[in-house]
Amino acid sequence: MVIREKYLSKIRPFYEVDIIKAIVGIRRCGKSVILTQIVDEIKNKGIDNNHIIYLNFELKKYSNIKNDNDLDNYVHSLIKDKKKHYLFLDEIGKVKNWELAVNSFKAEYKEKISIFIAGSNSDLLSGELATNLSGRYVSFEIYPLSFREVCDLKKIKTTNKYELQEEFDNYLMWGGMPQRYVLSAEEEVNAYLTDVFNSIVIKDIIERYNIKDIDLFNRVVEYIMTTPSQTFSGDNLIKYLEEYKGVTKNTLYNYLEYMKNACLISKVERYDVRGKRILKGKYKYYLTDLGLGQVKNVGKKLQLGAYLENIVYNELKSRGYDVKIGTLKYGEIDFIATKFKDKKYFQVAYYLNDDSIEREFASFSKIEDNYPKYVISMDTIDLSQNGVIHKNIIDFLLDDTI
Repeated sequence: MVIREKYLSKIRPFYEVDIIKAIVGIRRCGKSVILTQIVDEIKNKGIDNNHIIYLNFELKKYSNIKNDNDLDNYVHSLIKDKKKHYLFLDEIGKVKNWELAVNSFKAEYKEKISIFIAGSNSDLLSGELATNLSGRYVSFEIYPLSFREVCDLKKIKTTNKYELQEEFDNYLMWGGMPQRYVLSAEEEVNAYLTDVFNSIVIKDIIERYNIKDIDLFNRVVEYIMTTPSQTFSGDNLIKYLEEYKGVTKNTLYNYLEYMKNACLISKVERYDVRGKRILKGKYKYYLTDLGLGQVKNVGKKLQLGAYLENIVYNELKSRGYDVKIGTLKYGEIDFIATKFKDKKYFQVAYYLNDDSIEREFASFSKIEDNYPKYVISMDTIDLSQNGVIHKNIIDFLLDDTI
């Protein structure tokens, strides 16, 4: 098991704070593991088991807790004294009106309880939690394993990009879902990821949103999952779905929102660099895990450049950056990454040749500030020039200082 320090370091300052800690991410990305690692750290501080309450609602033993009243009664039965308790509620979304009970715990026990909740879709925050617990929580978005975490999991010590190329190629193809690294054969990995993908589609989307036209929805999912990192066009999607007469853009955008709420994809806005404003209606979609896209990519040409861009996006997000696509008058910056007062610009290319070197590096020439600018590619020769830093993708993923 890999210690997911990049997330623990963000959550740790809130262990004792009177605020709800919400851990959100796609199914099977490792949220439960992070909760158990937090429990271990709290125990190491001298807290005994009687003051740590851990409920995982995916387990049958808690199937009788169906709503907020059940949850309230059960938790109260476990609190025997006035010492501080630590409450962990895993996959809390399975409990109806859970937020009412959580709000009650916080109001009743105040600083005598530290609450951690985890859920498998972002609707946990955008809907129930944001409405009923506004200003009383802090959220942490969890991603599948980064490439560095994969190396840690497999106890790979080298940082030599040449020696790591085969491992990276596997990561590029099959993503970073933690449990898939228990498996070895590609057929087994594909079967596992297919099962994860289907559980997300069925449980977190089709059943949750009561989708009737499942065939249409599946076609939309297939389109998005096999065309990552592309500028989205509602007109192009309608053309792709030409056999579905009468389908509206509103329906398609609803489907995309459902996929985003299930943490299957991320929607990234465009930012006008010179005008300093968000451009509405122009987005790109990135996959939370490339392996889940691979199971839908049967018989289609691999889009390795798009996959590389997707990996860089996920890496930046997992490092805590807010990420936008930069738009210039005569070009585009793949990513503008900001974190507090820190800002960085990124261009991503699969391999650089004479034409693409000029194009990728020249994209930064219209940006007048002095924030760091990077070109990321598979190339192993350092092509840095004119103050723009070139990084090999593996070197970038292993470099925590960026």
